[in-house]
Amino acid sequence: MSVHLHSYNGDIVAWANEQARLLREGQFSQLDIEHIAEEIEDVGKSEQRELENRMAVLLAHLLKWQHQPERQGNSWLRTIKVQRKGIASRLRKTPSLKPDLQTEEWWEGVWAEALNIATRETGFLYEAFPENCPWAFEQVMDPDFWPSPP
Repeated sequence: MSVHLHSYNGDIVAWANEQARLLREGQFSQLDIEHIAEEIEDVGKSEQRELENRMAVLLAHLLKWQHQPERQGNSWLRTIKVQRKGIASRLRKTPSLKPDLQTEEWWEGVWAEALNIATRETGFLYEAFPENCPWAFEQVMDPDFWPSPP
């Protein structure tokens, strides 16, 4: 039976450091394999969430840019540019995320979150915006793409 000095449900940092030490020392029989596997899976989920969040913020700002041309300014411009760069960087560093961009389910979830952000920040009703994302990924990421008012 393996003995762990630190519980996974206790001090997670102490547990993680202990697991790393056990790995480095080759003490594989003492590892908390199930929780290590969960933590590794969580790293992947965290990367996916970051991509989803960045895309939702980008889409929301493109919607605001399109629907509130009188409020366009440096702040929105900067946010759009930063999110485009962040998404491109994330996809370069983690190419396994690219297939997500091909699924309708992924786009529906990201678009729903973009609409939540845009309605909250503009005060507009959901009906003011398209039901589905009107732009292709390539457009969204194009540094020269700035949607015109409807």
